[in-house]
Amino acid sequence: MNPKGKVIVVTGGAGGISSALGRRFVAEGAKRVVLADLDGAGAAREAESIGPAVRGVTLDAADAEAVA
Repeated sequence: MNPKGKVIVVTGGAGGISSALGRRFVAEGAKRVVLADLDGAGAAREAESIGPAVRGVTLDAADAEAVA
């Protein structure tokens, strides 16, 4: 996958592998990365530590209405 110029949403983004993916996507030129997690505060902290192209949000990816 080539993330250059794309907007990417990573679930479980408050830490671990998902946070590392967020960092990698930014390093590879993603236009924007959204770290989504039930722990919105944790996702926001991770996003802030990565940089301005990343946003952390509270999201239950199992909730179809929330995802829409």
